[in-house]
Amino acid sequence: MNSDTLKAIDSLTITFLVDNCIEWMTKLPPGFSHELRQHLADHPPVDEMTGVPFVDLENYCCGAHGFSALIETEVAGSKPHLTLFDTGPDSVSLVRNVRSLNVPVSEVERVIISHWHADHSGGLISFLNLRGSSTPPCIVDLHPDRPIARGIAPPPKFDKVIARLPSDPTFELIEKAGAKVETSKEGHAVADGTIWVSGEIPRVTDFEAGLLGGVRWFESENDNKGGWVKEEHIMDERYACIDVAGKGLVIFTACSHAGVVNVVKDAIAQFSRPIYMIVGGLHLAGTELSYRIPPTVDFLSRQLRPSPTYILPMHCSGFNSKVALQQSFGESCVPAGVGLKVQVNADREADDKLFPPVY
Repeated sequence: MNSDTLKAIDSLTITFLVDNCIEWMTKLPPGFSHELRQHLADHPPVDEMTGVPFVDLENYCCGAHGFSALIETEVAGSKPHLTLFDTGPDSVSLVRNVRSLNVPVSEVERVIISHWHADHSGGLISFLNLRGSSTPPCIVDLHPDRPIARGIAPPPKFDKVIARLPSDPTFELIEKAGAKVETSKEGHAVADGTIWVSGEIPRVTDFEAGLLGGVRWFESENDNKGGWVKEEHIMDERYACIDVAGKGLVIFTACSHAGVVNVVKDAIAQFSRPIYMIVGGLHLAGTELSYRIPPTVDFLSRQLRPSPTYILPMHCSGFNSKVALQQSFGESCVPAGVGLKVQVNADREADDKLFPPVY
């Protein structure tokens, strides 16, 4: 149990800064708002000819293969904390979207990088450069096991490496950009105890077998020669977790290389709280992973009780998993995308009624 190190908060605001998808049209539940509505409500440019607000597409968010979310947590009576979870894939998309949504970058206290894959770490240096050398410096929360390189060996045999991923930023580059590096393999609370960053995620399911075709480059200490080694389980991956009083846990899954069921089971084991919302990549895209979709949906919608109030499958979740989740969860499966904002407010009176989930 780690409930003594994670505070129940009164207000959570999530702004999605990088995702593969942009979704403006679908009806959203209460507390969710599209980017377009935010822009039109926040002093948009006015068309001189017609006198109505102008949809300034040149300066709206762009989609990219990656993930980044701005998390604002607040306990009543205390100052809010701004934390960035992942930074997208490149030096362009996060910076553009931060500017589009008027994010107060100087107030971001910490960046959590969920795991060492470039689609989650690629925008870090550009974000830090944009933030500048404000005081105190931004903390960058990292797993210490940074790979030299990671690559892709696609199906059907997963035995031929066709490409390597871009390099993750080094600790030295991060510090040169003005940040303070903190590394940990263990679970720990940040943002004054309002966000939990997990340690190693236990792999307990029999069908969540990691990233098929994942490989890592290793070099020999004796002759400086290197080679690719299979690395399917991506053990440096971490999730983030927030407890909203009277609602339950909000889980940011990163890419779910560990498997979202393993992530949920670990969060429940840590905190014995119901799951209110699951956010992020579920890594169920591609025909080679389609067999994981039915048992994943079955666990989340039928075995887990109470089932999550909302599930937001994003980034690497894949179209088929979104369809399957929508069929089981209905409107509780939210078509989230870049630019979307979510507001979750606590219900302290209801908190005593929350019981540990069972499955």
